[in-house]
Amino acid sequence: MLLEIKDIHVHYGKIAALKGITATVDQGEIVTLIGANGAGKTTTLKTISGLRPLSSGSIVFEGNDISKMPGHKRVVAGIGQSPEGRGCFPGMTVEENLLMGAYTRKGDVSKELNEAYELFPRLAERKTQAAGTMSGGEQQMLAIGRALMSKPKVLLLDEPSMGLAPMLVQQIFTIIQEINRRGTTVLLVEQNAQQALQIAHRAYVLETGRVVKSAQASELLDDPEVRAAYLGGELGGDGADGVSGTRAESASDTASDTASDGPSGDTPGDAPDGPSVRKSDG
Repeated sequence: MLLEIKDIHVHYGKIAALKGITATVDQGEIVTLIGANGAGKTTTLKTISGLRPLSSGSIVFEGNDISKMPGHKRVVAGIGQSPEGRGCFPGMTVEENLLMGAYTRKGDVSKELNEAYELFPRLAERKTQAAGTMSGGEQQMLAIGRALMSKPKVLLLDEPSMGLAPMLVQQIFTIIQEINRRGTTVLLVEQNAQQALQIAHRAYVLETGRVVKSAQASELLDDPEVRAAYLGGELGGDGADGVSGTRAESASDTASDTASDGPSGDTPGDAPDGPSVRKSDG
C-alpha cells in the first residue's frame, strides 16, 4: 500500500474538521474524494501533505509513519500537491514557477521540465510569460506542472476543474489520466463528481469530516444515493439528501466544517502556496 490514512482527526481550535477519516491509496491508482463543501476534502489533502497537524490518528507512506514529518520533507519523500486555487506566483514567469516545484531537487531537472512542457504545450508556448497574466485554465496547468516537477510518487490534486470552462475541464481530466498512465499515483479532490468518478479507480464519499461510503468508482457512479446527492445536479445543491443523511446534521457540525472551509474548499485560513490571479477562461 502506498498511502494509508488511519482514523485521522483534525481540529481548527475546538472545531472538529476531520472526525476519523480512514482511506488507502495503492500504487498506480487514481482515488477520488467527493463530497459537498465543508466535507473535509481539502483538509484531508493538507493533512497528508503536512500543512495541517493531526489531533490523532496516523498517516503511513510507503510503510513509514509520516504523521510528524515536516511538510517539506514529505515533498522529498514523494508527496506532491497542486493546491486549490492554483497558487501560482503571479510575478514570476511560467518557467520560473515550474522550477519552484523542483526546489527540493538537486542536479539537472531539464528532463522533468521537458516532460511538463510535453504534457502542457500551452506552457511551453508561454514559458517567458508572467503567470499572473494567464487564464485560469493555463494557471491550473501550471500548478499541476509545478507539482510534477518534484517527481512525486503520489500527486494530490485539489479541485483542478474549479472555475474552468467545460472544454478545459475535459482537457484537465484527460491530462490527469495521462499523468497516471505514466506512473504517478493520484489522489483527487473534486467537486465535479461525475468527471472524477469516470476517471478514478476507487472513491470515498465524505460528509462533515467522515467517510460515509467507499467503493469502486464505477459502482458509485451507479449508486442511487450517490447519484441523487452528487450526480443529479449541482454537487451539494438544495434538495439532495446526503448519502448517509448527515448533511442535515446539527448546526454545530455544519458550522464547524464550513468555518474551516473556503468558499469552494475545505480549509480556511490556509493560504495556497502563492497568490493567484484568475482571469476568464474564455
